[in-house]
Amino acid sequence: MFKKILIAEDHESSSISVQKTLEDLNISHADYVYYCDDAVAKVKKSIRENDHYDLLITDLSFEEDHREQTIKEGKDLILEVRELIPSVKVIVFSGEHKSGVIDSLFNDYKINGFVRKARNDSKDLKKAIASVYVNENYLSLDLKQEVKKLNSYEFTSYDITLVSLLSQGVLQKNIPTYLQNNNIKPNSLSSVEKRLNNLKENLNVASNEQLVAFCKDLGII
Repeated sequence: MFKKILIAEDHESSSISVQKTLEDLNISHADYVYYCDDAVAKVKKSIRENDHYDLLITDLSFEEDHREQTIKEGKDLILEVRELIPSVKVIVFSGEHKSGVIDSLFNDYKINGFVRKARNDSKDLKKAIASVYVNENYLSLDLKQEVKKLNSYEFTSYDITLVSLLSQGVLQKNIPTYLQNNNIKPNSLSSVEKRLNNLKENLNVASNEQLVAFCKDLGII
């Protein structure tokens, strides 16, 4: 089992839940921090002492308070810790529910497990730690189905650009100008209209506003 774990979590109740989980798994060496900067300091200290952490469990969001922080969110913490210890395993323990965000964590941040804070999160966290320890990525079945559903839509970067522009208040008729200025093709108005109409038809939404709302719910914009 993991020998040395770092937990970055700013809510004491969640930290207690994680602590109980680690105790049940007979993991004795775990350090807890409430701030991302403190987590980085702990990691650097472990490197100096040649006693590296082999697992990071972190939340995504950290509430700001009177203490000024260089690193303010879990995603940046993951990148920083992976820069310092490339071999470290990462489990995200978060209330995040958007499948687009969760999918991005695995694809873009190369996390090893995701556990959503919920009624049975302690049981889920145990499974995640056990799976990640044997080099298997972990995502609970319900979340896995949500991510699979997201991937079945096969959004392209072009699709995301179009919907993002709509969400920023850019009129559909003005999108071609942006695309042309940024050398993005196809950039004709007819191409834009056709792609947006295809998206709305595939996703069973009636308007651009509903399309934007749908994509925001998924977390892809």
